[in-house]
Amino acid sequence: MEEQFILRVPPSVSERIDRLLSEDASTSDEIPLDLFFSEDGRNGTFMIGNDEFPASLLDLPAVVESFKTYDDCALVKTADIGQMIMVREPGDPAPNTVEYRHGLTPPMKDARKRRFRREPDLNPELVQRVERDLLNILSGGTVENVHEQEEPATNENASNASKKVSSSSPTPVEKPEAPETGTSNPTGVEPERSESEDSDDSM
Repeated sequence: MEEQFILRVPPSVSERIDRLLSEDASTSDEIPLDLFFSEDGRNGTFMIGNDEFPASLLDLPAVVESFKTYDDCALVKTADIGQMIMVREPGDPAPNTVEYRHGLTPPMKDARKRRFRREPDLNPELVQRVERDLLNILSGGTVENVHEQEEPATNENASNASKKVSSSSPTPVEKPEAPETGTSNPTGVEPERSESEDSDDSM
């Protein structure tokens, strides 16, 4: 894999670079062509001959793959390009952000706004608290805020459940004792005999 980047220059500079690439090597060596950046690594200067142009390193909205061929039939991938060096005219303003809003082709115009979702507005303190809770869970602990809020709730639920169980359970009813067999009838009234018993007596 090679390290590559996109170099976008103004039309006047591109014509001079084309002439340098088309001429002999001895002639091109006499004209200096250099690029150097400041300490932040985002702003720099592009030199061609005795002229200097401001340059900026910008992040592309998508990764671009580059290929090369040796036989005009098979393509070999050489690099993934995610940044572009934009050379400006001396009077042009510098970009406000390091993220370039457009792609390299016309269909990718304003791609960062049209094709990518906007980042949600989140409170940094909330993100840090959730991250801390996740780390506690992964290390075998519990979530502090949720644990504190659940303790009184569990106690109340337990007391309510015990109340429901005590109120819903019916009181046991005492069953009357069955009369013992072989004892005389206390009322003194003989029970009526059925027809089957009468038939047994007749036999």
